[in-house]
Amino acid sequence: MNKIGLIIVGIFVIVGGFLALDGMYTVHVTRSALVLQFGRPVAIKTEPGLHFKVPMLQSVEYYDKRILELDPQPQEVILKDQKRVNVDSFMRYRITNPLEFKKKAVTQANFLQLFGGRLNSEVRAAVGQVLLADMLSPKRDDIMAVITKEIRAEAKEFGVEVVDVRIGRTDLPRATAESVYNRMRSQRVAQAAQLRAEGAEIKARIQSNADRERTIILAEAERKARILRGEGEGQQTRILNDAFGRDPEFFAFYRSMEAYGKALGDGTTMVLSPDSEFFRFFNEINKGSTKR
Repeated sequence: MNKIGLIIVGIFVIVGGFLALDGMYTVHVTRSALVLQFGRPVAIKTEPGLHFKVPMLQSVEYYDKRILELDPQPQEVILKDQKRVNVDSFMRYRITNPLEFKKKAVTQANFLQLFGGRLNSEVRAAVGQVLLADMLSPKRDDIMAVITKEIRAEAKEFGVEVVDVRIGRTDLPRATAESVYNRMRSQRVAQAAQLRAEGAEIKARIQSNADRERTIILAEAERKARILRGEGEGQQTRILNDAFGRDPEFFAFYRSMEAYGKALGDGTTMVLSPDSEFFRFFNEINKGSTKR
């Protein structure tokens, strides 16, 4: 065999190998394959393994069978009470019919853009019918159930099964948040002022009651003290009267000693006649001493 024959055989071998390789494709267990002929779908392969197609005439597109995520941009929604909130929603879905998906969406990127708009539209329609308080209560689950029902109905025509739809986060816009914060702060300041006023009133009432009770207690104590003092002085007078009745001389002596004690204190200077009545008992003591 000459060189030209070897070249021709080599060309046939290379072309045959290329056609053989181009006619085979592998489907992974996590994917499904859509066989296209001149851009038109002709077959769907979902079983994993090695498959064959017409070389050069047919091509293969792969679609993930696992759960995928659609997360559109957050949007501002006006609620039923005219409050504005930023709502961030997302969807979990699975491609169940690659043929219908190819017909309706054409590409994965086109589906994300198209269905992301639909998801935002359904979220806006459902959330716009509720109050802000509903978004922060168990009613939030009912709202997501309504959105999920509508989205699932629309997703069937795309060959897509919607697994779940969720509202991930609901935030107030910056201007609204500042307005709400300022209103809450004003309410708390007013509440604090009211509590201080009520506390001051209670304090004044307690102090007034305490002062009144103090005055009453002191007055009652003074009254009892005067009664006891009067009773003591009366008893003292009775005792002294009894003593005076029994021994007038001793009573006179006792009273004179008290007078001496009060009059003759430390540093006291008195100028009196020795014959003064004030020194009567001293004079009697001196006379007794002379007689002895």
